[in-house]
Amino acid sequence: MTTFWAHLPLIKLLQHEFAQYTPATFRRDLLAALTVGAVALPLALAFGVASGADAAAGLITAILAGLLIGGLGGAAYQISGPTGAMSAILLVIAQRYGLNGVWVACVLAGIALITLGVLRLGRYIAFIPSPVITGFTSGIALIIAIGQLDNVLGVQTPSAENAFAKLFHYFTNPIVPNWQTLALASLVMAIMIVVPRLTRAVPASLIGIVVAALLATLAQWDVPIIGAIPRSIVLDERLTLANVPWGDLTNLVAPAVSIAALGAIESLLCGSVGATMTGKPFDSNQELIAQGIGNIVIPFFGGVPATAAIARTSVAIKSGAETRLVSILHAWCCS
Repeated sequence: MTTFWAHLPLIKLLQHEFAQYTPATFRRDLLAALTVGAVALPLALAFGVASGADAAAGLITAILAGLLIGGLGGAAYQISGPTGAMSAILLVIAQRYGLNGVWVACVLAGIALITLGVLRLGRYIAFIPSPVITGFTSGIALIIAIGQLDNVLGVQTPSAENAFAKLFHYFTNPIVPNWQTLALASLVMAIMIVVPRLTRAVPASLIGIVVAALLATLAQWDVPIIGAIPRSIVLDERLTLANVPWGDLTNLVAPAVSIAALGAIESLLCGSVGATMTGKPFDSNQELIAQGIGNIVIPFFGGVPATAAIARTSVAIKSGAETRLVSILHAWCCS
């Protein structure tokens, strides 16, 4: 039995990571986790809203993904959570099937991801042509940008079936932007462009949020706010067996495939980039299994689908991350 466990991929990865772990290594992991947490927290809140849920769902997702996916993943440096690319898909699913549909699709996607990992199909993601990945990610970027125009302009337009219909609505129905909301959005964007050119010691996204929040508070501007942050890791609105939309299960297969495909591509590409940056091993199949487990569990706590995030992972690596404790500790920082 001992020999069996010793040959499991995850056990081998853990043995390699912690073979020479010292207090000095823990300090580096802790500092990296604090830095990643500062970056991940505002992103989690924003992507929770962008996914069609709320900020609390994004926060819960970041915490659970950091613990489960980070702890079971195929690399020492991966940081998972809600992402902008995933939000673009989830928003459409939420509009059609509601949050229950998003949660069920997430569970189905998790099962698919585990299946891919168990069948050891992770390595085949590397054979996807680069132009396909470029077009895929560029399209997602456009969907995210168009989907956030209401928030940037401070207006509320009717729900649209797709991003292009949403964009067409702006041209056919002139709107009057809320200048206060537009000013805050412009300020944050300017900070995120300028600050990295001056220093990378403090995350630009965190500076932008702090400055904008202070300005809105001191000037007493009437702008939408995120709302209360949950005090429990289990949200009131979450997936339960009682609210599973059994009649929509067939319709949710296609969205689940989309979530699984995006989760696999984004996580494995992130892992490959991280392996190149660090020279550390990356087990693509173990990563898929971890992503699957995380996405099966997260909906039952009220979160949204998660995947590895290149931005957060690169911050962790550049901050001196050594082991997967960074992901686990960053989850604690978010909580």
